[in-house]
Amino acid sequence: MTTIRQDPLDTAPLAQNVPPPPAPRGPTAGQRLLALQRRFPLVQLLLIVGVLGWGAAAMPGFLEPTSLRSVLVLCALTGLASIGQTLVVLIRGIDLSLAGFIVAGAVTVTQFGDVPGVPLPAMLALAVACGAAAGGLVGYLCHRFGMHPIIVTLAAGSIAVGATAVLSGGGTGSAAPGWVTRLSAPMASTFGLPVPPVVVIWVLAVAVVSVLLHRTRPGRRLLATGASPVAADLAHIDTRKVWVTVYALSAALAILAGVVLAGFAGNVDNRLGTPYLFQSIAAVVLGGTAFGGPGSYTRTTVGVLLLTTVSTVLVGLGFQEADQQILNGLVILAAMAVYGRERRLRDQV
Repeated sequence: MTTIRQDPLDTAPLAQNVPPPPAPRGPTAGQRLLALQRRFPLVQLLLIVGVLGWGAAAMPGFLEPTSLRSVLVLCALTGLASIGQTLVVLIRGIDLSLAGFIVAGAVTVTQFGDVPGVPLPAMLALAVACGAAAGGLVGYLCHRFGMHPIIVTLAAGSIAVGATAVLSGGGTGSAAPGWVTRLSAPMASTFGLPVPPVVVIWVLAVAVVSVLLHRTRPGRRLLATGASPVAADLAHIDTRKVWVTVYALSAALAILAGVVLAGFAGNVDNRLGTPYLFQSIAAVVLGGTAFGGPGSYTRTTVGVLLLTTVSTVLVGLGFQEADQQILNGLVILAAMAVYGRERRLRDQV
C-alpha cells in the first residue's frame, strides 16, 4: 500500500487580510539638520550673524566699514596662525610649538632686518628653513617613537624661543619694516581696493589650502592618515612622511605668521604668540574639525570668524583679556565634548 505524503504548506490555511509591512520612515527634520551640520557649519554661521547683530545693537558704529576692516584684520591674523594647527589636528596631533615659532618669525623681521650684507628675504628664508627642519624632526619623533605631540611640540617651542634669544643677544628689535607694517594696517589698501593686504593674503590662503587638502593626492593622503592610520598603512601610504611634512609645514607657516604679527603688534616679546596658540586651537575645534577628521580649513575659517567677532564684541563691552581666555577655554572644552561624543556614537554604528 502506497502512502502519499502531503506537504504541510498544502494543508496550511491561507492567511486572510495580512497587513503589508510598514513603509520605511524617512529621516526626521532633526536628523536632516544634523546631517547638514556635518557637511556644512550652519550653526556657526548663524551664530556669527547673531553676534554681529548683538554688536550692532550694543555698540553704535560696530558695522561701519572702518570697524569691519579692523575685525577682518584680526580674523586674518588668527586665520593665518591656524593653518598649521588645522593640518596637525587632521592627522590626530596638536602643535604647541606654534607660539614659539611665531616669536622666532617676529624677531627675525625686527632684529635681523638690517644685518649688513644679508638682505631680509634671505634671513626670512633661512628662518623658515630652520623652522621647517625643526618641525619635521618633531613629526619624526612623534611617529617613530610614539612620543606624545603635546610634550614634543612644547619642548620645540621653548627651544625656538631660546635659540632666537641667543642669536639676537636677548633683544627683540625695535620695529618691523614699513612694508611689513602696511601688510596688517586696517586702513591700508590692496591694488587700490579698500581691503587690507593681510585680508587678501588670508583669502588666497583659504583657497590654496582647501584645494591642496581636498583636490590633490598629498591632501587625500593626509586625510587618510588622520582618519585611520592602520588603514593608511595598509594602503601603502607613508604615514611617517605625512607626519614629518605636516609638522614641517606647521612650523614654517608659524614663522611666516610671526612676520605679519610683528607688523601688527609693533612691539615684539616672548609672549607674542601665546594668544594665537590658544585661539588657533579654539578656532579649529569651534569650526567643527575633530582630531583625525573629518574637517577642513574652511571650517577653521568659520571658527576664526565666530571667535574673533565674539572677542571683539566682548572687548567693546568692557571685558578684559582674562575673560577672553576663559571664553577660549570653555569653547575648547564644549566643542571637544560635543565632537567627541558624536565620534563615539558614529564609531558604534
